[in-house]
Amino acid sequence: MLQGLSRAGLGTIENNEQFLELASRYQFQSVDLEAKDLINELGAERANERLKELGLSIGTIGLPVEWRASDAQFLQGISELPAAAAAASSLGCTRCCTYILPSTDYSAAHFMAIATKRLRICADILGAYGIKLGLEFVGPHHLRTQWKNPFIWTLDETIDWIDAIHEPNVGLLFDSYHWYTNELDISDILRLKAEQIVHVHINDAKDLPVDQVLDNDRLYPGEGVIDLAGFLKGLHEIGYQGPVTQEILTPATPNDSPENLAARSRKGFDKVFKAAGLL
Repeated sequence: MLQGLSRAGLGTIENNEQFLELASRYQFQSVDLEAKDLINELGAERANERLKELGLSIGTIGLPVEWRASDAQFLQGISELPAAAAAASSLGCTRCCTYILPSTDYSAAHFMAIATKRLRICADILGAYGIKLGLEFVGPHHLRTQWKNPFIWTLDETIDWIDAIHEPNVGLLFDSYHWYTNELDISDILRLKAEQIVHVHINDAKDLPVDQVLDNDRLYPGEGVIDLAGFLKGLHEIGYQGPVTQEILTPATPNDSPENLAARSRKGFDKVFKAAGLL
């Protein structure tokens, strides 16, 4: 597995160069960032060179398509997706991810029909560039009632939806926080196949009743109560070899320096990977 960083949890990052240097300095192997932005800053050739110099790969890009809202917004995003996918492919990135909110103001059945069609179109475009689409189920209880109608928040529901989308390059973005807030355990990981998982997020949770855990109040790996050693062991046992990327959502931007937060992240990764017997 590749140990990865996103900007979430690193405080105020000035630019992609600072982000890349921090990831490399603290011995991470992948970064989640927008390939198109990096190419706009450096050019495709130099961007590839810089990633190679720093020993980094791009774990995933975000899906630049608003598939949850109006047709106009969706069509605008779709018009931008080929360029984003081409940029990612040119830098060796083979993953693109998006999240599923667990409730919606739309009629759930109507939204499901529309969203299935839209995500199938996204997957078809991404597939032409050799890119997989990862769908992230979101577990925290407070978001399940944030909007009028319940939608999807469980692993099994997400797998069923992936089957309904029926594109070979669609799979899971599997997040330890949502694994925890769904009260899943290692056995739920072991019934998966590695090829079902496109990307992985890792983070930790406060010692609160599960139904009180907030989506935007996460901890760094090894600082909370999630069985991250078990989470990693499960992924290792099924043969997952892709990125495991830190994503720490917080109520406000951390005040500490990005340098200190990257060091804190490295300490957390070392702790949980060692506990899992993977270091």
